[in-house]
Amino acid sequence: MLKSFPKSHITLAAAATVVVTAAVLMSPSADVEARRMSYPVDLEQGVVSGAPLKAPLSSQSVIEPPASDDIPPTTANEQSASVAESAPPAPTSPVAPKVQWQEFRIKSGDTLSSLFKKAGFNDRIMLSVIHGEGEADKLQRLYAGEDIRFGLNEQGELVGVQLQRSLLETLKIEKSENGYKGQTEIREPEVRPAFASGVIDGSLYLAAKEAGMDDRLTMELAGIFGWDIDFVYDVRKGDRFEVVYEKLFIDGEEFSTGRILSAKFINQGKENLAVLYTDSNGESDYYSAEGQSMRKAFLRVPINARLSSPFNLQRRHPVLDIVRPHQGTDYAAPPGTPIKAAGNGRVKFAGWKGGYGRTVVLQHGDNVTTLYAHMSRLGKGIKNGTRVKQGETIGYVGSSGMVTGPHLHYEYRINGVAKNSRTVKLPDAQPIPKSEMARFKQVTDQRLTQFNMLHESRQQLALAPEN
Repeated sequence: MLKSFPKSHITLAAAATVVVTAAVLMSPSADVEARRMSYPVDLEQGVVSGAPLKAPLSSQSVIEPPASDDIPPTTANEQSASVAESAPPAPTSPVAPKVQWQEFRIKSGDTLSSLFKKAGFNDRIMLSVIHGEGEADKLQRLYAGEDIRFGLNEQGELVGVQLQRSLLETLKIEKSENGYKGQTEIREPEVRPAFASGVIDGSLYLAAKEAGMDDRLTMELAGIFGWDIDFVYDVRKGDRFEVVYEKLFIDGEEFSTGRILSAKFINQGKENLAVLYTDSNGESDYYSAEGQSMRKAFLRVPINARLSSPFNLQRRHPVLDIVRPHQGTDYAAPPGTPIKAAGNGRVKFAGWKGGYGRTVVLQHGDNVTTLYAHMSRLGKGIKNGTRVKQGETIGYVGSSGMVTGPHLHYEYRINGVAKNSRTVKLPDAQPIPKSEMARFKQVTDQRLTQFNMLHESRQQLALAPEN
């Protein structure tokens, strides 16, 4: 019977038998088989055809994926679960560790060590903080009224310290892999212009307070015009002032006032106008609209005090009871009141000077000297040859020497001749240089326009009928 078949057919049949047998021995499990496909073998041609075969799942020699109606459909949830099992996990952002803060208001007598102990930390931790990098050592400078916060993680470890010095300034210290590191953060406030005006009935202080100005603004206003006006004796009832100043806001809330931008003071019918100008070097000062400095080379009055005895060449001495020229001006003030240098200069004398008591004499240029007598003590660093700046504290009010009570005796001399410091014409400070004049005019015009707009707005508001 074998002879009736060609040898090529017998050879192909034998080869097919070997292939089938090997497939049975090496076939994978049924689960895997169901996902594979087989192709028919043409024994006549010895090739594999392109169309897959359909065969029962029980056949291990020919494997084919089941038709769509041979397996139950999967649900959407099952498909999603299958995808989720095979897909890699989605990246997750690290969760910030929780920090619990303890806050303390610093009181007089508190120390850094005592505050750390209140928060539950010893001096070793405190030293590791203040010896950290950056500005961490600034934590050692504490002032009553400031707030300090200690940040603890879930394990109770100190991970941060914050010292809030003001609404604008906070020292922040954070723990890192290398220890603690500190940095000062400064917030920039929102600045809005504001307008205030008033008429003096009793004093500048009361009129300014009624106009809504705080004490600092009032002192600044007096300082701007203080070279020309003695606010103790020159101010009269009916004098007026108008001021444009800065209001400072944080998070929409007003918290303080800033600089005076422009001001007008009408004293005994004479109008005095001043505008703030910052030059190209970053130096700020007040000037008239024409560019003349409001600041003189000398302060008219070197102390915030009342006049007790004027310049009088025919005055009877209160102790000796004889007529002796009073070649200076006396200002009565409590002991310890600061005395300011009337102008830039050099200390010509500092020490005890007979009936003057404890005295400082300043030399200003070649021909002007000022004398400050009856001090309780000298200012820090004040000695012969020391350079001083206008407004610097050179001593404090006392009653040393031949006096009846604590006061400052102040003399102003030109070429050795005593002059009345309250009436002498004082030299001006440097005006705006020509190189700055164009820029100054531009800024001044803007300041005056702002001043006039706010003034008119205030008048319209005052004239508006009430609902």
